[in-house]
Amino acid sequence: MTALVLIPARMASTRLPDKPLADICGLPMIERVRRQAAKADLGRVVIATDSTAICEAIAGFGGEAIMTRSDHPSGTDRIHEAAAQIDPGGATDIIVNVQGDLPDIDPAIIRTAADLMRDPTIDIGTLAAEIADDYERNAPNVVKAIGSPVDDRETASKRFRALYFTRATAPYGDGPLYHHIGLYVYRRSALDRFVALPPSPLEKREGLEQLRALEAGMRIDFAVVDTVPLGVDTPESLDRVRERIAAGE
Repeated sequence: MTALVLIPARMASTRLPDKPLADICGLPMIERVRRQAAKADLGRVVIATDSTAICEAIAGFGGEAIMTRSDHPSGTDRIHEAAAQIDPGGATDIIVNVQGDLPDIDPAIIRTAADLMRDPTIDIGTLAAEIADDYERNAPNVVKAIGSPVDDRETASKRFRALYFTRATAPYGDGPLYHHIGLYVYRRSALDRFVALPPSPLEKREGLEQLRALEAGMRIDFAVVDTVPLGVDTPESLDRVRERIAAGE
């Protein structure tokens, strides 16, 4: 299965200015994400950006980046434009959206998400990890994925059909909770449909765009993986990921 891997990146970050070009152990963050995505070996990897500085930085490392409009409301809209530029004929059916602020993402979990799309009934694939501490169980910034297990011998109950995503502590009662990881794999037709839909009521209420797809009747499955990659959106999280990467190199 061949995919087009797209990484949206923009410079406008209020909490961490020029975030994509932040130095992490000698490399810009966006270049570290690109290299991790390339190790997943799913296909062509392209940065989709509205910044000439990002394009020039990626080109300097031998990578590929393309310019997209600056007025996109989300990274999903940006990768949709990029896919149309790169593959206007729609020859590639699978589009992988890797967030540009996950510099230590494990390539194996990118492959795990892509493997979900071997089931032709799935429109969108994503990931989650079981929550292990009380802070994450109750924190509204930790999105919870709620799903029903899929009877699949190969995945051994580590695949779920998504029923809802929420910032609340849910579902109620005994049992595991799952931390949603914001990496998405789209069937090309599903991506086209998704960006054409208006924001949905639950999407606006929860501030979670994946609910737009569920409210429109699209199927999202998520695979359960062992760890959550560290997202960088504050100076503190940047320091943590620098320490983690330095320790592993």
